[in-house]
Amino acid sequence: MSGSLSCSAADLAVLLGPNATAAADYICGQLSTVNNKFTDVAFAVDNTYLLFSAYLVFSMQLGFAMLCAGSVRAKNTMNIMLTNVLDAAAGGLFYYLFGYAFAFGSPSNGFIGKHNFGLKDFPSASADYSNFLYQWAFAIAAAGITSGSIAERTQFVAYLIYSSFLTGFVYPVVSHWFWSADGWASPFRTDGDLLFSTGAIDFAGSGVVHMVGGIAGLWGALIEGPRLGRFDNGGRAIALRGHSASLVVLGTFLLWFGWYGFNPGSFNKILVTYESGTINGQWSAVGRTAVTTTLAGCTAALTTLFGKRLLSGHWNVSDVCNGLLGGFAAITGGCSVVEPWAAIICGFVAALVLLGCNKLAEKLKYDDPLEAAQLHGGCGAWGLIFTALFAREKYLNQIYGEKPGRPHGLFMGGGGKLLGAQLIQILVITGWVSATMGTLFFILKKMKLLRISAEDEMAGMDMTRHGGFAYMYYDDDESHKAIQLRKVEHRSPSPSGVTTTSV
Repeated sequence: MSGSLSCSAADLAVLLGPNATAAADYICGQLSTVNNKFTDVAFAVDNTYLLFSAYLVFSMQLGFAMLCAGSVRAKNTMNIMLTNVLDAAAGGLFYYLFGYAFAFGSPSNGFIGKHNFGLKDFPSASADYSNFLYQWAFAIAAAGITSGSIAERTQFVAYLIYSSFLTGFVYPVVSHWFWSADGWASPFRTDGDLLFSTGAIDFAGSGVVHMVGGIAGLWGALIEGPRLGRFDNGGRAIALRGHSASLVVLGTFLLWFGWYGFNPGSFNKILVTYESGTINGQWSAVGRTAVTTTLAGCTAALTTLFGKRLLSGHWNVSDVCNGLLGGFAAITGGCSVVEPWAAIICGFVAALVLLGCNKLAEKLKYDDPLEAAQLHGGCGAWGLIFTALFAREKYLNQIYGEKPGRPHGLFMGGGGKLLGAQLIQILVITGWVSATMGTLFFILKKMKLLRISAEDEMAGMDMTRHGGFAYMYYDDDESHKAIQLRKVEHRSPSPSGVTTTSV
């Protein structure tokens, strides 16, 4: 604990007269007891804060499940919710066995961690169990992003394979590069020079979490191909709308709530002073991070609302929810090192990035039921660039340690070095995830383990793969067919011999 009390019997003895040594020993002993209590309280406060943040991030899994369920057709509801449950379950085991060690097992090399497999030799001076739980919640969030991209057409076994591989190996390696003290591009690196004298700044994971999940989903959806009926014979896009706007809104608000653990919680501790005895402490930075997160999401939601109104003529709640989440994904990387006014710029541009990516996806006949690759991949990449433009030197020094002349935001007078580091991060994440997850999805396709049959896809995965529907429903096309059938069945000859139709 910084600023701990200290006491020396030799220093006190000269001031206490007779029996000075005994009195000094007593006083120092009492002060040491008080000091230990303060230290214990500091550890308890910081670990409680981190555990509470982990619970918030984990609650985002319910948000993902509801958002995914509402965004797909009703006949695939049970399937997509089950995959979200298994992202957490399979991710928990594989992150325990391998993932945490690959990410944070120190000491290690710059590429991958090599200690703490199965949490061996845990806890240590540098990490406790609360840190593992928090990092696991992040890992399964990345897997949850990918599941949305390949929804409604993917074999169940493929979900298990890709989720285990992503949380156990692909994601941990990326988090090691940028978050571990040993990572080659980490701003926390203590052994060797920092990348561009700064390291890549990705505070809560615009790149590490959102780009990883988004790019993995991109390759899965590309290799599988679009859902049946998504594009007509002329190549025009046909909307396959989700069945429940209520679930989409519920999931969005749950994700919004969980993001307050995702971003502010990434400080890992709260009882840290920047200037002792003043209001300037990490608790203030935590609050500022919550504010920047909120403003970016709100701005992106409003920008999407009016943008979609101009493009389509409708006020669409599902599009607004995706815009909101795009703003959150973008601000995640720089939420702690920018001013609140800058977060508004971040959210505004993030909405434009999402709208542009969706238009491009439509032209390229790319089908992602939840716009996950566009939202998390595209907006996540913008978030890294945004950080390079608007990061404040003062906030960087508070969070990543004092460094005279530290490179910071280009628009804040910090030069272009941080921008160089951020562009490197975008490139290496794209390359790594493409090489690993792209290859995995390609192998699954060749082994015929990736996509379900056309018959099963038309009937719905709930009935063909999971024993029944989540609830009774009628698709729009099925309702239309039923009406036409009733018209035929109720035709009867009139007394005049003219056939009439009753509906």
